[in-house]
Amino acid sequence: MGGLSPTHWMIVAIAAVLLFGAKKLPDTARSVGKSLRIFKAEVTRSDQEEPQAPPALPSAEEQARQLEQQAAALRAQAAADAKDKPSAS
Repeated sequence: MGGLSPTHWMIVAIAAVLLFGAKKLPDTARSVGKSLRIFKAEVTRSDQEEPQAPPALPSAEEQARQLEQQAAALRAQAAADAKDKPSAS
């Protein structure tokens, strides 16, 4: 009980041919097979990879230092640009 007999499988196969047509069944089977191969490869690859720790984020002080350096560089560039421009007066 619960298992399908060969007669049941024949009825299922005939219904599939009637519903989808004999031409589309091989294409569908190929697509399903390809999808399963891709899925299996991805699962196998993800099992083999070791989880990597996320890159360490800089501390708040380091972030502030970097922002100050960027601001100083921008101020120096703005001053150099202002010096190079002829005055409008």
